[in-house]
Amino acid sequence: MATVPIGENVDGNGFDAGTGLTFISNGDGTLTVVRETAPGKFEIVETVTTLRGSRTMAIDLKTHNIYLPAAQFAPPKAATPANPKPRPEMIRDSFEVLVVGK
Repeated sequence: MATVPIGENVDGNGFDAGTGLTFISNGDGTLTVVRETAPGKFEIVETVTTLRGSRTMAIDLKTHNIYLPAAQFAPPKAATPANPKPRPEMIRDSFEVLVVGK
């Protein structure tokens, strides 16, 4: 139908029929909010700053809140032959759930 510019490392998206908004959670630390303005025409309503890595999301269709799990991460360890692309480790006790709403 259409393409709009969004953030990097997308993992989750969802549509809230009650508000008519589509939400795209991006691993770069943003949440893109999109609305259809005419049949087949879409525009970005807002880009909300979240936390880097908070790319999974859920929508509460009753309250219209968006929930994004997030945490702080240490720099990745050095690459080794056994692990050429190491992932950063989550910092202990840094997990939180971000709530985005009006």
